[in-house]
Amino acid sequence: MAKIPKNLSDKSMFGDYQEQITFENDIFSEEITAPKPVKQSKKEPVDYVSEFFTTELQEKVGKMLLEIKVELYKEGIVDFDVKVARQGKQIVLTAVPSKKKHAT
Repeated sequence: MAKIPKNLSDKSMFGDYQEQITFENDIFSEEITAPKPVKQSKKEPVDYVSEFFTTELQEKVGKMLLEIKVELYKEGIVDFDVKVARQGKQIVLTAVPSKKKHAT
């Protein structure tokens, strides 16, 4: 556990913390400034999952993967990876047994 630094100023201890104004501290509202809004970058990351996978499609793919998991379990395969490949206009998901080395 890290040691707590000593002899810090109030500003360095609290950093950029801004207290929310509530009924309990409303009388001190002149001292408390409103919290600064967080700047967001102009470029937001593209979320491909939500763009292409509707909830219905997610449910269908999830059911199929669960069926494959059950089949592999019946064969005695517990650990497996799902490989994704593109073949022309098709996307193929393949369940491949994991190749984990066991320490002996």
